[in-house]
Amino acid sequence: MPYTYRDSSPRPPPVPQSARATHSTGQTYKELKLECLQKGILFEDCDFPPNDASLFFSEKPPVPFVWKRPGEIVKDPQFIIGGATRTDICQGDLGDCWLLAAIASLTLNEKTLARVVPQDQDFGPGYAGIFHFQFWQHNEWLDVVIDDRLPTFKDRLVFLHSADHNEFWSALLEKAYAKLNGSYEALKGGSTIEAMEDFTGGVAEMYEVKKAPENFYEILEKALNRGSMVGCSIDTRSAAETEARTPYGLIKGHAYSVTGINEVNYQGRKVKLIRIRNPWGQVEWNGPWSDNSPEWNSISQSEKKRLYQTALDDGEFWMKFEDFQTHFDKVEICNLTPDALEDNIAHKWAVTVHQGSWVRGATAGGCRNFIETFWTNPQFKIQLTEKDDGKDGCTFLAALMQKDRRKLKKLGAEMLTIGYAIYESPDEDEQVTKDFFRYHASKARSKTYINLREVSDRFTLPPGNYIIVPTTFEPHQEADFCLRIFSENKLPEPTPQGEETEEEKQFRTLFTQISGEDMEISPEELEYVLNAVLKKTNNIKFKKISLLSCKNIISLMDSSGNGKLDFSEFKIFWDKLKKWIGIYLHFDADHSGTMSAYELRLALKAAGFQLNNYLLQLIVLRYADDQYQIEFDDFLNCLIRLENASRVFQALSVKNRDFINLNIGEVSILKCKIT
Repeated sequence: MPYTYRDSSPRPPPVPQSARATHSTGQTYKELKLECLQKGILFEDCDFPPNDASLFFSEKPPVPFVWKRPGEIVKDPQFIIGGATRTDICQGDLGDCWLLAAIASLTLNEKTLARVVPQDQDFGPGYAGIFHFQFWQHNEWLDVVIDDRLPTFKDRLVFLHSADHNEFWSALLEKAYAKLNGSYEALKGGSTIEAMEDFTGGVAEMYEVKKAPENFYEILEKALNRGSMVGCSIDTRSAAETEARTPYGLIKGHAYSVTGINEVNYQGRKVKLIRIRNPWGQVEWNGPWSDNSPEWNSISQSEKKRLYQTALDDGEFWMKFEDFQTHFDKVEICNLTPDALEDNIAHKWAVTVHQGSWVRGATAGGCRNFIETFWTNPQFKIQLTEKDDGKDGCTFLAALMQKDRRKLKKLGAEMLTIGYAIYESPDEDEQVTKDFFRYHASKARSKTYINLREVSDRFTLPPGNYIIVPTTFEPHQEADFCLRIFSENKLPEPTPQGEETEEEKQFRTLFTQISGEDMEISPEELEYVLNAVLKKTNNIKFKKISLLSCKNIISLMDSSGNGKLDFSEFKIFWDKLKKWIGIYLHFDADHSGTMSAYELRLALKAAGFQLNNYLLQLIVLRYADDQYQIEFDDFLNCLIRLENASRVFQALSVKNRDFINLNIGEVSILKCKIT
């Protein structure tokens, strides 16, 4: 059930107006625009150029698209005409109805809309061909700058457009979101709630309509009244049913937005109605209470005006709530966090956030079915202290989101199947080990493991200390994730299981000293750090960690793609490094400080690599000396190359098969990663 707000005092929430600039030049929107005005030129975005790569990554345009600025399409382009409304959103030749349904919901909340679509933009004086939009990504707001060149065919916009051909805010918003995700094609297929979260930083809850609570109408009414974004859809039983039209004019497998809910006086009784919008801008419900149904003949003009009832073919329609429950299957609600709420809506949100990664061989242990590795997953401690008013437990919502999977589509990545489990925490502060999970059942868990970007569920547990373990379903699957804990009663700041050791504190200090003002480590800086630390490690022989090895390490761990490691990325690598050192020492049976080629097979297996004899022979030839001994720097180089090769293979594989077909470009990528 969505959050209720017990605090009745109307305190305006702090709405953050700053967002991180994302353009490759490092310049902000204002700086880029000023530069264009001073030079007397129109902005051209080098980060998202007008070419086929910005359109598609797996196909070519079906017709020759021409990129044009709005002034080249119409005589008098406008950014927004008469306010941004849901009728400004008409779908083009792209399967992103899920995004359009979210944009339609966005227009219902003026404050939230103004955050995503900054209002100080137009085609009047000061126009420089540059626009910007703001999106939430993994606990931060990003400012995405674009030029206004849009794909057209025969002087008409190919993708999202407004019903008024002179209005361009929605088309430019779609372009900015496509840039955020890498291309227009990356927007094909998705869940409305994904875009809703990116527009608000809110948290999703999903309902199966047929199993919804008895007060479902009140839930939706409360959600819409407080500015939450709501979407709905009809399930399909097969791919052939996708976008199939029912006899009642509804589209299966299609994302709709819920834009209103109300009651109307009809023949002496109250009838509950709900208003739905099809992002196509046409094709509507034709049953009771549809635009031209006889029910409206008994309704006064004043009531029709109050409900904004029209008979236009604009994709929006009213239907009886009972009919809605009969025909629709899923409802998605994006509950807004304090930074997106309207000023006059009281709130009592508390949100804590953890960033983490599943890394093969280190922290990608899979679900509880894989008990041998489950304990290696990241673990986060939460402390529940305040009971809900009038209840025996503490209510909170846990939301686990996998990062950047849509952006990685062009590399063959798909959404991983994710979920989490919650355990009562033992007294010790250290990482909970395998034996604990073997003999203790979870106190709560996500309803299901599913291949959605985010999995969220609401729980009520007795006060106490708990551990939440986010996982992929299968072990050895890699991704970055964001875990958010929402509560109406403020939670003590959750911390990862395990206190930072003295060694780690010293390493953090060293990181700060070496990384400098940018707080990121370059390959040269990493080379210095690793050699300085490994020299102090007893019982290990190594020559020197080379600069090339450090570049390979950064290639493996650098999730942002800037060629450097921030502390969180470096910390993940450091945890892997400690594990690899432990494996190296464990399989150095004679404590010589080196590992024999015969010990290498078991060491690589312990690190997560099951290799055939032929590949093992090649590795021994590459890394062992003439005495068939392997020092730690060679062992580290071997693991890094295996990790990189495995990651590229998984990105290029289809449906997790054991083989891949590579074109010459993909061979080059693989070669660059592992050599």
